[in-house]
Order: sequence, then structure tokens, then C-alpha cells
Amino acid sequence: MFRLGLIINPLAGVGGRVALKGSDGAAIVKAARKMGAQPQAQARTRVALEEIQEFNDLFRVYTAANEMGQYLSEDMGFDTRVVASNEAGETTAEDTCNAVKKLVAEGIDLILFAGGDGTARDIFSTLKNLNKEESIPVLGIPAGCKIHSAVYAVTPKHAGELLYLIIRGRPLAVHEASVMDIDEDAFRHDIVKAKRFGQLSVPAENQYMQNMKEGGVEHAELVLHDIASFVIESMEPDIVYFVGSGSTPKAIMDELGLASTLLGIDAIENQQLLQNDVNEQQILAMLEQGKTAKIILTIIGGQGHLLGRGNQQLSPQVIRKIGRDNLLVIATPEKLHALNGQAIRVDSGDERLNDELCGMIRVVTGYDEHTLYRIEH
Repeated sequence: MFRLGLIINPLAGVGGRVALKGSDGAAIVKAARKMGAQPQAQARTRVALEEIQEFNDLFRVYTAANEMGQYLSEDMGFDTRVVASNEAGETTAEDTCNAVKKLVAEGIDLILFAGGDGTARDIFSTLKNLNKEESIPVLGIPAGCKIHSAVYAVTPKHAGELLYLIIRGRPLAVHEASVMDIDEDAFRHDIVKAKRFGQLSVPAENQYMQNMKEGGVEHAELVLHDIASFVIESMEPDIVYFVGSGSTPKAIMDELGLASTLLGIDAIENQQLLQNDVNEQQILAMLEQGKTAKIILTIIGGQGHLLGRGNQQLSPQVIRKIGRDNLLVIATPEKLHALNGQAIRVDSGDERLNDELCGMIRVVTGYDEHTLYRIEH
């Protein structure tokens, strides 16, 4: 019987939709809670585990107590063994590290975990201290605000599909994938300081696993200028445009001479700034005023994600209210070429919405230049 280790970071992603750009630290979690934020890890883990639910006689789940895996595993009817304790409610990095140690002692075959780069880093450090970072494979379910590491599946559904193949007997070839994390305090001031902490063994299935996020800044200034000029000339009066995140949308704000949030979402109307760094509730409040709105967004270089990575403020509720037809996707030709034919990805946290977003979409790649590119999830 396959021995599946499960760790859920219950607080993963809590800061995303309220534009706090992370969930590391008790103060940030408290602030996010005060703003009405809800963690996403349980729901995203459920999406993954639903792919193997009908085969629950082929595996046993070894997990941590309460929200770190026990509640969800038992609710889904899995044969569940609770091997690590923790306090119900708020958990800590120490709880994650303790769970890893207990799972290793149980001789599990694979660690499935839900979280962000901070969770991946905690798992790496613990396995490294046990000299197990190369011998125990891991598979990440993307649930945090920061997903720079290459230890995650493309989406929760991809994680489940890959887990299904493994549990059904697919030979588990592995390779080493980088564990990355960034300085959240710097991130909140639009500075990306990403650092590689080491490697973990992950399934060698490129169609299911995401690439490491590309670093650096796009230097094709002329192309960015052309994209920005075309988008600005195409803007309609009395429509709210939500712009961001990333350097490509920032080129539009720069061209307009407006203050911008490199790693957040800004709202403009009639080419004037309404508000910088808006969160989900602020966006929804603007939409409730009856405003017509559009979203200008780009893909993440090297990964191809359009939604679900660094822009959780654009929640399923926001996307549904604005509509797929009002998504304006911009990207330099280099970004599209770097995908090597892989699809643009959406990982909104709502599988039905992901399905609705799939298909061909027009991408602005220059001045009055467009490329039709497919979206998948």
C-alpha cells in the first residue's frame, strides 16, 4: 500500500487577496484576518485529493493533526494516520518541521504538501537536517502567495493527476528542483530578492510540474513602450482599468506618468490614478458602484501563469464580475517564446472558472500586434 505523507499549511495564501503579498509572520496573518482574509490551502488540497478519492484502497494517508491534514483527510474518507500533533487554529513553521520529522520516521513514500515558498523552505531545511532531501520525493500543491520554487505542480488539479499516476503504479522517476524564497518585507516595497536555498526531489513529469520563476527585469524597452502606447491609445473613457502585476503592466503606468505598484494591482480611470495596490475587497467595492471594468495583466516569465501567482487579488469573484472578454493580456514576444509551446496557465482556485477561461486568447505583443495563444489549467 502506498504511504502518502500529507502536510497542509493552514495559513498559506491568507495574505494574497488582501494584497499583503505573503503570509509569513504572526503580524501579517493577524492583519490579513482583520481584513477578512480566508486561507486557501484546504480548498486547494481538496481539489488535488479528489483526483485519487475513488482509489482510496490503494494508499494510506499519514498526516498532522487538525487543520494540517487530519480534518480534510478524514472528511474525504481516507485511511488516515495522525502522526504529528499541533494546536488547533494558528500553526507555525515549527509545526511543519515537526510533521516532516514524524512522516520521515513513518517511512512514507512521498510528501504531498500545500503551501507557498515558505512552506517549501521549511520542508527542505528539515529534510536536509535529516539527510533526506534527496531520498524522499515531495510534491507541492500551490496554495501560497509566493510560488517561485520548482517543487510545485502547475495547479492543484495537476498535482492530483500526477499523484493518481504514481499511486496507480507509474514508475516514479525524480529529479532535483530548486527551492526558492523571497524577502517578504522587500517584496511589499516592490523589490524582489529571491534566493535559492537548495534542492528537493520531485517527480520528473514536466507537463505536471511548474518551472522556476525567471528572475531579472525585461530589457526590451522598445517593445514595452510599443505595448504600453497601444494599450493607452485603446483605453475607453469612464472604464476602470485594473493594471498589474509585473514589469510589463508597469510600463503602462510609467507611460502615463502614474505611480504604480510593481507587485500589486493599481486602479485607473480616464488615464488617472484611482488607487494604488488595491485588494480583492476594494476591487469588488468599485465594481459594486456599477463601474465597467477591465483587467490588464501579463504572464509570469518562464512559468506562463496568468492568474493565481502573485495576483490573488483577482479572485474568482472578481474575474466573474469583470468577465473573460474584459481581460487584456499583454506580453513581449520573448515571454511567449520562452514558454516553448506550453500553454498559458490559469490557477484561480475555482476549477469551474478555470475551465471557463480555457481556450484561445488574444495577447498584445507590440503596437497593434497580437498573437492568439491558448489558455489551459
